[in-house]
Amino acid sequence: MREDLLHYIWKYQKFGNRKLCTSNNEPIGVFEVGVHNFLAGPDFFNAKIQIGEQLWAGTVEIHIKSSDWYAHHHEQDPNYNNVILHVVWEDDVHVYRSDNTAIPTLVLKNFIDKELLVAYQGLFYQQEKGFLNCGEEVTRQPSVVWDNWLERLYFERLERKWTLVDHLLNESRNDWDKVFFIMMMKNFGLKINGDAFYEMARKLDFSIIRKIQGNLLQLESTFFGMAGLLSQEVHGCDYFNRLKKEFQFLKSKFPLLEGPLQQPQFFRLRPSNFPTIRLSQLANLYFLNRNIFSKVLAAKSVEDLYGLFAVKASSYWDRHYTFGKESGAHPKKLSPDFMDLLIVNTVLPIKMGYYKHLGEDKSEELVHLISGVKAERNRVISGFKNLKVSLPTALESQAVLQLYNEYCVKNKCLQCVVGHGLLKGKA
Repeated sequence: MREDLLHYIWKYQKFGNRKLCTSNNEPIGVFEVGVHNFLAGPDFFNAKIQIGEQLWAGTVEIHIKSSDWYAHHHEQDPNYNNVILHVVWEDDVHVYRSDNTAIPTLVLKNFIDKELLVAYQGLFYQQEKGFLNCGEEVTRQPSVVWDNWLERLYFERLERKWTLVDHLLNESRNDWDKVFFIMMMKNFGLKINGDAFYEMARKLDFSIIRKIQGNLLQLESTFFGMAGLLSQEVHGCDYFNRLKKEFQFLKSKFPLLEGPLQQPQFFRLRPSNFPTIRLSQLANLYFLNRNIFSKVLAAKSVEDLYGLFAVKASSYWDRHYTFGKESGAHPKKLSPDFMDLLIVNTVLPIKMGYYKHLGEDKSEELVHLISGVKAERNRVISGFKNLKVSLPTALESQAVLQLYNEYCVKNKCLQCVVGHGLLKGKA
């Protein structure tokens, strides 16, 4: 037995036509089940229940065994003093509030149909475990229900991305330009160098970027120098030597720190993702776009953002991936796929947070933007596509990533419309 099933039974009153009673045979009438609480504290707030002749208002706590009350030390927590009903699968001990009054108990196993248990067990105890507990059932949902669920999942994922933005805002005293710069730097580093770039951006006083933004050489020398990429010796490379000389000058003028907490890596990266290339592209982006954060806010379409991000690394990198080692000629432009990553991981979380800060609901604009971005490609996305789930845009792919990571992997099937639909009508 799992506690989430007990939550589901109580929340949706899956008792058929059975009349409920406590373990002491007092009749129970449920007027309001309460508001489901997913945070700390009792499981349902603001319930309204009649027990015997008495109408109660308060909270409801749910456990597999009534002795879990003591295992979780609820008797020591004043937040549980207003529990009016203890809902359990097995009643193995009497439970009391801190004032020694007994808490009425509802034993669920006496009131539910076996069909519901069989359907629930079918989700988790298949002989051959597939990619999802529900398997192909994920494709059999009514389109309206499924589309609404995906949009809700997308905004859940967006909220998770916003958490970091919110932290940076507090840290920077609401300097949106600086926060945008830090998030851009982090996402230019992708997974392997994201943390190193993020720490470098946080250490860098953004007022310096504002002062040197009109000088590309100074921008590049600052980024390369702080990344520790100018500490080597490269003989016969005029570009490298100019960068190194400029960084020495900037260090004497501004409080710059050479070297991030974590050194950027080249290993396991495609050459187009080398930190040298990505840092030069970011420097060019800021050199060509004064007030870039304002331009991002003003962008109303993906095409507007593509135009903003249409930059390349400096001409030196047309024939290089690392300092001093020449390669075939190839301009290092930001690819459409990389621009999409920036839109999904930087632009949209920042936009949502900025509108939230202003108290404005711009959900339609955000949905319009994400719907113009192609679905990404990874193992999880492939798993859903193999089940014939349609993922035409990044809205759907981001939504199923949220679904998989926060619901499927954690077996929160009864908080998902698919699992809920599979059990619907079983009691």
